Amino acid sequence: MTTMTDASVREFKMPDVGEGLTEAEILKWYVQPGDTVTDGQVVCEVETAKAAVELPIPYDGVVSELRFPEGTTVDVGTAIIAVRVAGGAPAPVPAQAEAAAPAAPEAPAAPAAAATASAPAPASSEEAKPAARQPVLVGYGVSTSATKRRPRKGPEVTVPAPAQPELNGHAPAADSPRPLAKPPVRKLAKDLGVDLTAVTPSGPDGIITREDVHAAATPAAVTAPAPVAAAPAAPAPAASYDGVRETRIPVKGVRKATAAAMVGSAFTAPHVTEFVTVDVTRTMKLVEELKQDKEMQGRRVNPLLLIAKALLVAIKRNPDINASWDEANQEIVVKHYVNLGIAAATPRGLIVPNIKDAQDKTLPQLADSLGELVATAREGKTSPSAMQGGTVTITNVGVFGVDTGTPILNPGESAILAIGAIKLQPWVHKGKVKPRQVTTLALSFDHRLVDGELGSKVLADVAAILEQPKRLITWA
Repeated sequence: MTTMTDASVREFKMPDVGEGLTEAEILKWYVQPGDTVTDGQVVCEVETAKAAVELPIPYDGVVSELRFPEGTTVDVGTAIIAVRVAGGAPAPVPAQAEAAAPAAPEAPAAPAAAATASAPAPASSEEAKPAARQPVLVGYGVSTSATKRRPRKGPEVTVPAPAQPELNGHAPAADSPRPLAKPPVRKLAKDLGVDLTAVTPSGPDGIITREDVHAAATPAAVTAPAPVAAAPAAPAPAASYDGVRETRIPVKGVRKATAAAMVGSAFTAPHVTEFVTVDVTRTMKLVEELKQDKEMQGRRVNPLLLIAKALLVAIKRNPDINASWDEANQEIVVKHYVNLGIAAATPRGLIVPNIKDAQDKTLPQLADSLGELVATAREGKTSPSAMQGGTVTITNVGVFGVDTGTPILNPGESAILAIGAIKLQPWVHKGKVKPRQVTTLALSFDHRLVDGELGSKVLADVAAILEQPKRLITWA
């Protein structure tokens, strides 16, 4: 027996939130069956191969069913949530659920829908087809081909109803407000097994911060005291974490995409890396002077800003470095614009958002763009479009105390500059050994289209500007 689907139930499908993405993982549901939603309200957060994105619902109504639990990877075009539009009848219970459930008095619509949250809608019946003129978010496309749910490893997880306990076994009161926290903080809490309702917020307006979550997780991470040996015994086993010797982490989302891109780049483009150690004492002095400049007040001023500007000037003097290799057409494509990528380490993995048309920006404008880029990446709000179309990249490994490295090119780019730690070191200056601020730069480039002469010129120009920053004026 097949139960007919009510015409007032609308299905919202997983959209393509990037360009050509095929799937996304549901990180967090912000609603539960029975909740009222309005047009434009964010109902869930998903992670694609490029970024975490919040999805708004495109109509008003009451949530009747969540089709997938958190942590499920869903194909683009697959219905993920069912909403009963205003004025509609209660959502029906699937036939298989009716057969399994014992007879009981009539119950409200919302609990009945919640009880079937993990049961997928029939795929072969006529009533399972989406209604005509299915609304789709502006700018989002859905797959026109048939899609099916990707098999998941491990036992199936049922979407919890609102009355079920959350993390750590704590069941929030029915009338307790939802803790205030940003999506990245919520994901961190989920990963660490921290119940946000039990965390004391320290942020403005009662917002829970990453530090609050880490503080709440610390007591649980403390292992039991090591037993005191009564007598000499065999060597102790290797150190373990609460008795667990291994932890397996699924490779998916941003980390999976990054791994694939790096492997592809490493085995496609022949990499060459050159190094130069340079005295950046004058650049560091200029950074301090700019911090006091009225025009730079409130802006992000640091060595990265001047290094980025120096690289842009070097590209202007050597434009052939800003190119890509078109394998299909056997052409070198020289770009007359610079989309400057800045590698950023985030809890989800390494991402490289870029500043569009960075070559046209003044120093204050570049500072604004860098500040916005970093803030957005830290909040986990970097959009897929911000990570597309890069032409050259900077990665700052110096912030981790590393002297330098051999960076791997971003696919489609011809050069990447690595910045090492800036340290006070003995340096020969004007014929005398003096303490100076010194760093090492590393430039990796695609040797198919950048030869040693061109790569050396670019790296030498960057080093010369950082040693004598007044060249920013004369060379720009």
